[in-house]
This record gives sequence, C-alpha cells and structure tokens, in this order.
Amino acid sequence: MTLENEVIWDQFGAAIDMLEQSIIDCPEELWNTDFKFWHIAYHTLFFLDYYLSEDPVHFSPPSPFNLDELSPDGLLPARVYNKKELLDYLKFSRKKCHEYLLNFTEEKAKLRFVNHYRDYSFFEQILNNMRHVQHHTAQLNLYLRQTINYEPTWISRSKNKFLN
Repeated sequence: MTLENEVIWDQFGAAIDMLEQSIIDCPEELWNTDFKFWHIAYHTLFFLDYYLSEDPVHFSPPSPFNLDELSPDGLLPARVYNKKELLDYLKFSRKKCHEYLLNFTEEKAKLRFVNHYRDYSFFEQILNNMRHVQHHTAQLNLYLRQTINYEPTWISRSKNKFLN
C-alpha cells in the first residue's frame, strides 16, 4: 500500500459512496420514468466493474446482469433492475475497486487496458473510471434536484477505510 493508493481510494470510494447515496435516495416513483434513473445507475455500475477488469475481453458481470450494456446499439436491458439489485452490484464493485487499489503497484500501473475503443494504462483507466462514476452520479443528482429539490451531501472521502 502506498499513500497514492490510499488517496486514490479515498476519492474513488467517495465517488462510489455518492452514487450509492443517489440510488438509495431516489424515490420509487422516479426510478423508471422517461429519464431512466435506474438505467443510468446500472450503466455506471456496469462500467465501474468493467473498467476494473484486467482482461476486458473476458469480462463477465455478476448475475443477474449480462453483457448487453456493451452493445453498440445502446439497447436497454431486458428488464428494469431494482434498487436492491443495483445496491448489491454497487457493494460488489466497491469491494472490487478496493481490492484492485490495494494490490495496485507501479508495475501494474504500466499495464494496458485495451478494448476496441480504448488503449489506456491501468493507471489512467483508474482515473477515467472515477471520472465516469462521478459524471453519472452528478447527472442523477441533478435530476433529483430538479424534480424533488433533493440536495445530496458532498462526500469528500470514502466512508470505507483503505484496509491493507
């Protein structure tokens, strides 16, 4: 563990915590409107998990999720995922992110995350992934602010300590 790993976890974990807060606080009546809150939350979690994969070619999300989110046609999943399913996926992905950063080394940072549209170092992919989570979390929070005057709490550091 290095100071850098711990600082990245504090910030990445905080972004995940803010996403969790948005999912928990979304009223049921806003979950599946035309805005598709559930799908933006799912998309964020799917790619959080995917971007933490060392071998994106062989990536497989946990059940009940599948690879449809990678479809270039932008198709929605076959059904609406409920809050419990997405909060379970968030818990899974938070743990995966924590373990990924716990075992992150300078050598690993130089490895490449390569798929049909990306070729990033693992280090750059961590930052890209964190920005992606925060981007969509902000989208969800803005929607809640505009519809129910929801004001999320800013989380400056992960609620979950970096344990080694």
